[in-house]
Amino acid sequence: MTQVPPSGSNLRGAVDLSSLVNRSATTEPRGAAAGTSGSPTAPGAAISVPSLVLDGTDANFGEILELSNTVPVLVDLWAEWCEPCKQLTPVIEKLVAEYAGRFVLAKVDVDSNPQLSKAFQAQSIPTVAAVINGQPVQLFNGALPEAQIREVLERVLELAAQQGVTGTAQANEVAPVVEEPVEEPLPPHHLEAYEAIERGDFETARAEYRFALTQNPNDTMAAAGLAQASLLFRLQGKTLDDIRGGAAAAPEDLPAQLLVADLDLSGGHVDDAFDRLLTLFPAQDAAGRNIIRERLLELFEVIGTEDPRVAPTRKRLTALLY
Repeated sequence: MTQVPPSGSNLRGAVDLSSLVNRSATTEPRGAAAGTSGSPTAPGAAISVPSLVLDGTDANFGEILELSNTVPVLVDLWAEWCEPCKQLTPVIEKLVAEYAGRFVLAKVDVDSNPQLSKAFQAQSIPTVAAVINGQPVQLFNGALPEAQIREVLERVLELAAQQGVTGTAQANEVAPVVEEPVEEPLPPHHLEAYEAIERGDFETARAEYRFALTQNPNDTMAAAGLAQASLLFRLQGKTLDDIRGGAAAAPEDLPAQLLVADLDLSGGHVDDAFDRLLTLFPAQDAAGRNIIRERLLELFEVIGTEDPRVAPTRKRLTALLY
């Protein structure tokens, strides 16, 4: 999947999404305009959609691809346990609303949709891509400031115009009138940690969460935040090739294997991360086993201790310990 090129460049998609199209080939896309058969529609065409923000799944993505013949489709790959995702998605939704139908947003939960996660090569999340006339374009990873995201969207519109995709989407949803929920303010140290994460200062975020835990050892939000900030801190400044290459070159090197487990979990490959660490466990001395145990407990906090994958992993760890 290619990065967004500068304006004036040609659009080239390197990911084969044909299998996702074929899964829905016999199904007429809900709300699709007539004529969306794999080529751009007439300039300025309008298409009816249930909402400008859709849930993309392995089952329905063929229908969403059809929309990309009329209007660019943004794809936001996220997970419930991903803290930066929770910061990024509302910003993208806000911008999609501001562009008033010039984009459709498809939100994809990578934990529930492994085929889409693989198709869009989501090695870390959040990952944001676009699909224009059925062709994927990689946009960016991580939570960017709103101004930078807006610049990316403008380039996507330029690319779409080059491909003849200049239509608009019209949402036929009727939004219910609801009162705005009143959000309780975050505790001071939590707020400082969130702001530090937003600017990429993960060490400060860790320090703030640790301080919150000294004040209240039962602060589950701080414990989860500390685990997430620590994961981001360990991966910061490292490339995918460096991490995987280092682990492949030194299969017995515990720090290298711990780091690739971090990478797997950050990309949504939770079972792979847990299995890697449990497979390493028996060959380690007492110190190495304790390091793996502590890392697993930390990763449990990252994805949430109630996640259904935690209990069987914890059971396997207990069996290895005793």
